[in-house]
Amino acid sequence: MKYTLINKKLFENNRQKFTEKLSPNSMAIFQSNDEFPRSGDQTQVFKQNADLFYLSGIDQEQTILLLFPDCPNPLYKEVLFIRQTNDHIAVWEGHKLTIQEAIKVSGIKAIYWLDEFWNILPTIINYATCIYLNTNENDRYTHQVPYRDIRFIEKIKNLYPLHQYKRAALIMRDLRPVKSEIEIELIKKACEITRDAFLRVLKFIKPGVAEYEIEAEIIHEFIRQRASGHAYNPIIASGKNANILHYNDNNQLCKNGDVILFDFGAEYANYNADLSRSVPVNGRFNKRQKDVYNAVLRIMRAARKMLVSGAIWNEYHAEVGKIVENELVALKLLDKHDIAKQDPKAPLYKKYFIHGTSHHLGLDVHDFASRYKPFESGNILTCEPGIYIPEEGLGIRLENNILIVDNTNIDLMEDIPIEAEEIEEIMNS
Repeated sequence: MKYTLINKKLFENNRQKFTEKLSPNSMAIFQSNDEFPRSGDQTQVFKQNADLFYLSGIDQEQTILLLFPDCPNPLYKEVLFIRQTNDHIAVWEGHKLTIQEAIKVSGIKAIYWLDEFWNILPTIINYATCIYLNTNENDRYTHQVPYRDIRFIEKIKNLYPLHQYKRAALIMRDLRPVKSEIEIELIKKACEITRDAFLRVLKFIKPGVAEYEIEAEIIHEFIRQRASGHAYNPIIASGKNANILHYNDNNQLCKNGDVILFDFGAEYANYNADLSRSVPVNGRFNKRQKDVYNAVLRIMRAARKMLVSGAIWNEYHAEVGKIVENELVALKLLDKHDIAKQDPKAPLYKKYFIHGTSHHLGLDVHDFASRYKPFESGNILTCEPGIYIPEEGLGIRLENNILIVDNTNIDLMEDIPIEAEEIEEIMNS
């Protein structure tokens, strides 16, 4: 991995918080993600299972974590199984973790090679009453592919049908949204790298530059600063492309007079940043562009004030919607009389503001969390309002990452330029 070693206290504390929530006499088993084929002799770039990483810090394929705090054999209270390397793997794939390295990363002392898993498991599993297994329960995910967790569930239930089985995801959904100090520092690092990439491209942009050239400048800065790469496919959407919410083609020329909507973020040590900015190709907003830009900025600042402990997801988004309505009326995009007659289930502002204002951020860009649980101190959420006007070929979105601290919050991107005049000044310096 490119990033520097993370303090193993993070993973030791995470395991303690997780095991404290297990039923008595329970075992939990976590699998690494699959290696997905790309072609006849290649696999996709490996991305670790976020829950396994959260509990172990191991960023390597073919890994299994077993937690059994009440195990009668003290050797197996927490066990990590990793892939054993050999000369062939070393030549073709490079270095794999040694047992001592895995101990240093995870803080787990019982490390075995992966092929020992099915030798050790039968010696202890019958002393467990309940087995917690993991699946992807993110609200945004719909199961289509029988991934590693699913295949393991089928196998273990077939071998041990009389055990009680529970969902580890219910515990992870409560734990992961509340970030520890170490996690906050890792996300701050991702934000800092993202800031530097944004400043880099502000000085690079000019009419005639291609969207993909801007993307290249961003990834250059990311890799230069030891990020793994993009947290998600970057959006470099100039002109009318800004009205495509997940525009990823990034293949058009940036034209004089247009605005570019950026949405990108660095991934550092598996933790993510998520930034949106909108900037003029020629370095100067025209009056209409600046009016829309400042409207979005006012929405963002009003929304940020509501990101506090105890706030309710749906109520928060509904309040932001009212602010958006007022700004759209001022921009003459909506009429207040039409708003008064609108169907509350289909508010008119949705024509120009299509997506939600915030999502949790962490090991996943859209981090695993409950949409029904009030916000808590330690949550990190995006704040990303936008106004999209296809008929004008204009889309503006602004986004920062906000850490909730009790009845207030901290903007982790407060040092990234956002005022229209500041952006213009940098672009023309």
